[in-house]
Amino acid sequence: MIKTYVCLGLIVLGLAGCKKPTEVNYSIDLQGHRGCRGIYPENTIQGFVHALELGVTTLEMDLVISKDYQVIVSHEPFFSHEISRDSLGVDISEENERNHNIYQLTVPEIQQYDVGLRPHSRFPTQKKMEATKPVFKDVVKASEKVSLELGRTPPRYNIEIKRVPKQDSIYHPGAFDFASQVVYEVMKLGITERTTIQSFDPESLQMVRNIQPEIQVALLVENKESPMENISRLGFVPEIYSPDFKLVDEDLLFLCKEQNMQLIPWTVNEVADMEKLLQWKVDGIITDYPDRLFPLLKSQNIRVK
Repeated sequence: MIKTYVCLGLIVLGLAGCKKPTEVNYSIDLQGHRGCRGIYPENTIQGFVHALELGVTTLEMDLVISKDYQVIVSHEPFFSHEISRDSLGVDISEENERNHNIYQLTVPEIQQYDVGLRPHSRFPTQKKMEATKPVFKDVVKASEKVSLELGRTPPRYNIEIKRVPKQDSIYHPGAFDFASQVVYEVMKLGITERTTIQSFDPESLQMVRNIQPEIQVALLVENKESPMENISRLGFVPEIYSPDFKLVDEDLLFLCKEQNMQLIPWTVNEVADMEKLLQWKVDGIITDYPDRLFPLLKSQNIRVK
């Protein structure tokens, strides 16, 4: 009996000396903006792979359409002077960048350009390497492969339809054709349940919703109109409201909860801004620097979902 009491006492003392397991604060969707633009060349397979190696769970990227009707990963529908060199290795100038129209180029022509070697004035620490604008399906295949190799669950994809209505038939197809091609690729790749389609263009999101209601959509916002005005223009409540992070305030937080929308702001690169948004418990953060966000999540016991 005495031995039993001694054992029980030791157990109690042992428990008293143990630290209480730290509870997880909440979970967040960590999205790598254009892969991890602050670290690797934007919208490139190398950048997306590195983002996954860092632990990003959602890859954010932009889509345009080529002359041979392939879905291309690119922020602009042309080769931007900030990142591009032509097929001869010559830096593209701001004055003639729009002459390098992706909608008028085939995939083999597009891949003669380089978008990874030119120093980026706004991202001086970005690693430089040879890189081309990839076809969307190739990004998905590479991302699925590296996730499997890393022993992680397959990533999510947050893909933006880069449509400007006045540029229809010049830099891209009209809303229905553009959305149809993107949705078709998503379904063909078997990633419907892991894909969000985002856009600043309400008509593009309306087309997506009509073509395939199972794909969740995100309304991108950078104007100062009220959220309800933006939602009214869209015509339905999206699954995700995605504003410029400077537009986030407590009223928007309340509205998103009331309307059952996730709130995922962009593009959050400074640690102080990340900390503020984490205090507000936003549903996700889109950043060029996932390597800056991960230490904050760890220190606050926030899980990446």
